[in-house]
Amino acid sequence: MTSVFSNKSSTLPVGIKRFDKGPYFDFYHKEGNLYGVYAGRFYPISLGNNVEEMYWNLRRKAVMYDVPEKPIQIEGPQAGEFLDKVFSRKISDMKIGRGRYAIACYEDGGIFIDGVFFRLEENKFWYVQPDGPLETWLKAHQSGYDVKITDPSSRVIQIQGPASPKILSKLTDGSIDESFKYYHSGYFTIAQQKVYISRTGWTTELGYEIYSLGGNTDYKSLWDSILEIGSPLGMHLDGILSMEIRRIEGGILDSNTDFDLTMNPYEAGLGSLVDLSKEEFIGKQALEILSKKEGKKLFGIISEKPFIYKSNVFLSNDETVGYLPASTWSPTLKKYIGYVRFSYPGKWTEFKVRAESSEGGLMDCTIVELPFYDKDKKIPKGIDKTIP
Repeated sequence: MTSVFSNKSSTLPVGIKRFDKGPYFDFYHKEGNLYGVYAGRFYPISLGNNVEEMYWNLRRKAVMYDVPEKPIQIEGPQAGEFLDKVFSRKISDMKIGRGRYAIACYEDGGIFIDGVFFRLEENKFWYVQPDGPLETWLKAHQSGYDVKITDPSSRVIQIQGPASPKILSKLTDGSIDESFKYYHSGYFTIAQQKVYISRTGWTTELGYEIYSLGGNTDYKSLWDSILEIGSPLGMHLDGILSMEIRRIEGGILDSNTDFDLTMNPYEAGLGSLVDLSKEEFIGKQALEILSKKEGKKLFGIISEKPFIYKSNVFLSNDETVGYLPASTWSPTLKKYIGYVRFSYPGKWTEFKVRAESSEGGLMDCTIVELPFYDKDKKIPKGIDKTIP
């Protein structure tokens, strides 16, 4: 297997003084692990495992990931009303115990952030954000609303893969069963302590996320219980590299990498997350205009050869028309795949393009719509139970 990264990268030592290494860090840290920093938190990129072996374990059994996602808590009698103003999708009509993917935009329609909402109680929400100053943004717009915005200090473990339902069922003494559907969430007990669990993840495999409750969580007991139940069922612990392959195959986008404030939801293929029938919300006027313009900027790309890291993309006349923010080898498709951020919107699947190969020179590529397969998300919904 070719490395996930097509070029050699430097490793720089980073001090932990200003970053949160997390409560699980000491349970798996060893010399040679590779870490990144995201949302002010350390997370493992590589634990020294064979990436393709872990990828297949994710697709066939289960993999556990310590991820840096950061829930922000929004609560109060006007929480729903406030979130309807800040986010482009309606949030106030969510049911308790449900999740919802949503984005927030700037006044000019550029995407500020994406993430998943959970409604924990009638007047309490969590927005699980990627990297970005969400808490500051929310506080900057909360004037006139009776809401409280806080960091609940929750850390997240993801258990992903077809064996995950059995693992979660055993962990919760049968409380999680087939009635716990995709994007369901709620409070459960693991190792005699309360946690918050959602049927979501960053892999487009069937999977779950386990959220701690800050200082009320006994992390060692929780960790040991997950390993005790999961390991006999084929679960392994891994860094994010195997997850990265699967998220690209599944068309999951990374904020500030695959899209940023220079791209609006329609250009990123996220137009379904904009509800223009809502009352006034941040960016609505700009989005009403942008919605009438045709064309996307973000597509998938397929090649027989490996891409150079952040490869440029060219038309046949050598005009540079975009670049690849993310690319990888797909063990399922047995092709090299990635995302293309084109310089301007267009019907790019109708064009022939070339990209830079890490083997040297330019290579012919195919442009496709995202995701690369399982467009109806039958795998994470549990409808497609075929194990490759």
